[in-house]
Amino acid sequence: MNKISRLTLLLLIIGLTPKIYAQKKSIDQRVDSLMKLMTLKEKVGQLNQYSGKEVTGPTSDRKSYLLNDIKSGMVGSMLNVKGVKDTKEIQAVALQSRLKIPLLFSLDVIHGYKTVFPIPLAESASWDMAAIRETAHVAAEEAASSGIHWTFAPMVDIARDPRWGRVMEGAGEDTYLGSAIARARVLGFQGSKLGGVDAIMACAKHFAAYGAAIAGRDYNPVDMSEQLLNEIYLPPFKAAADAGVATFMNSFNTINGVPATGNSYLQRDILKGEWKYKGFVVSDWGSIKEMIPWGFAKNMSEAAQKAIVAGSDMDMESEAYKKELEKLVTSGKVDVKFVDDAVRRILYKKFELGLFDNPYKFSDEKREAKVMNDPKHKEIALAAAQKSIVLLKNNNAVLPLQKSIKNIALIGPLVNAKRDQAGSWVVYADTANIVSVHEGMKAKFTNTKFTYAEGTAVQGAKMDGFAAAVETAKNADAVVMVLGETWDMSGEAKSRADISLPGKQEELFNAIKATGKPVIVVIMAGRPLVFNSIADKADAVVYAWFLGDQGGNAIANVLSGDYNPSGKLPMSFPRSVGQIPIFYNHYNTGRPVTKPTDIVYKSAYIDSPNDPKFAFGYGLSYTNFTYSNLKLDKAVPLKNETVNVSFTLTNSGKVAGEEVAQLYIQDRFASLVRPVKELKDFAKVKLNPGESKTITFTLTPDKLKFFKEKLGWVTEAGDFKVMVGGSSDGIKLESSFEMK
Repeated sequence: MNKISRLTLLLLIIGLTPKIYAQKKSIDQRVDSLMKLMTLKEKVGQLNQYSGKEVTGPTSDRKSYLLNDIKSGMVGSMLNVKGVKDTKEIQAVALQSRLKIPLLFSLDVIHGYKTVFPIPLAESASWDMAAIRETAHVAAEEAASSGIHWTFAPMVDIARDPRWGRVMEGAGEDTYLGSAIARARVLGFQGSKLGGVDAIMACAKHFAAYGAAIAGRDYNPVDMSEQLLNEIYLPPFKAAADAGVATFMNSFNTINGVPATGNSYLQRDILKGEWKYKGFVVSDWGSIKEMIPWGFAKNMSEAAQKAIVAGSDMDMESEAYKKELEKLVTSGKVDVKFVDDAVRRILYKKFELGLFDNPYKFSDEKREAKVMNDPKHKEIALAAAQKSIVLLKNNNAVLPLQKSIKNIALIGPLVNAKRDQAGSWVVYADTANIVSVHEGMKAKFTNTKFTYAEGTAVQGAKMDGFAAAVETAKNADAVVMVLGETWDMSGEAKSRADISLPGKQEELFNAIKATGKPVIVVIMAGRPLVFNSIADKADAVVYAWFLGDQGGNAIANVLSGDYNPSGKLPMSFPRSVGQIPIFYNHYNTGRPVTKPTDIVYKSAYIDSPNDPKFAFGYGLSYTNFTYSNLKLDKAVPLKNETVNVSFTLTNSGKVAGEEVAQLYIQDRFASLVRPVKELKDFAKVKLNPGESKTITFTLTPDKLKFFKEKLGWVTEAGDFKVMVGGSSDGIKLESSFEMK
């Protein structure tokens, strides 16, 4: 038996065909073989990405030269081309190039493709990793059926400043929660393995620390210590990398004076060096050429040079690599090894997706039609929306409303909102699929009479609708007010210096509240807002964020009690802009406030409490939960040992509900000052009335580490406080251990 026959027999014995074996072993070899055929110009071509709006739209000057560039192999990826028809058409042009290298089609699929799910910040309030992974999977399935290979999500930036409009894209202020969500979203988008037609490549963005932009302004600088960068802002990116995220996107900001796009410490030393990351890095839109106005590069040639050397593999929309990179290599200013490394990473993903075997595998008209009309997607959207709602206040159990209620007044500028419920970053702004609060309530309360008054607009100073709104309220048994932001007041380039409820909405609330009727306020927004009068005076406050297609039905289910709210805040809500940045895991200072009445010569405001209006992790339910019987399995663990923390959680109320139990620690005495508390585990638990469960959290050695400059991650012996509760300010059980 010759060598080839023996190999074939072996493959048959272990259940593999030679073809499968070759696919598993040969991607690197196939990349190397292809690169040997490529000219320098063709290699540079793979590093260019352009928007396809001009290509698939009306004829323009740009359309002609983009099509020529694609045909000549000078484009590696297109963004903003979607749908089987258009992706097929443009891919066919790429296959006219000499080496017939297929394009990657990419799009901002942030919280849904055709089916719009809650904005990412809202989904983060669910603290439900399975639900978050599921919505990402549906978004990927729909996008993939439409010819898309790659999404620019998830955004994993930690954000402590709600003035920043892009908080709506992320997971909030906490590193531990943000890391768990980063992993869930990556696995949801990409599935178990790249190459399936129900999955797309994910992209962890924005690398790094974009959420710390000074003053909460987009595109602004970032200044921070190595400790803060490593402890707070990098872990969600590491979690995404560990989950196998296919790509990274660098950020618009500088870090300590160096633009992220040209930052070799971030991209070469940490990402591709220390983390051994094998995917590729794409610039954010035009960020390579933006190093010129930053003053970091004097011209496009220098910008291209600094970006490629620093590890930015693909140039999105700057045309810096297209115009300058070949000359930089031939002149000796850039070593060709940097170009080869970038090209190899990009080609590997194209092979991994299976595009060389079938460039049109993601462009199937029949699959597109079937997937886009899958009724299960609407059910998943409703479940996600319900889980995202946070009940902030419920005085005297005014909620849930009885379905026998006779008259409900719906008041406010967002009662009939549809487009606003979709939020920012939607692929199809199709309001026909979106359920308004008005529609959802009428469908739920079928025996109730509804009256409606807008009262005022979201923005502006008009109050001429107040009188009609007041009369509407007077004739109702209860009032539901729907207030907040419009969809375009949060998102990219939507930073706000004043995050109070805009316009005259709070004044409208005060007028309605003066009628003496029970007032339930539903707030739609893409960020934490300041609404002190409402928070203090409303009978109930429901924070609904932007919930997507099924928002109206989800809100109606919560108000009626058909769904018991379980959301918990992923960000602290300030009392005023003057408190920002505000976050739960702050340092204690040498003069902490231990009693609100004692602020003399303490780290305190003289005109406001220090604590937030609503704390991180906070959220109410229609039932009550009792925490008891806290136990630690070790009182004096060694530094390499795990501590198991167990306790009993009981539903002590009258209805079934879900609680997000949270574990916090404090390293009480260390060689560096540590936060007053840090989230280290959580569990979402569903319990029937009277039911109890024992919950066990694990404190592994990694969870007790902190970062020290020049030393890296360290674990120190010392005293640790353990805290368990339903929010960062709702600790119910405490204990401690001493690590030796």
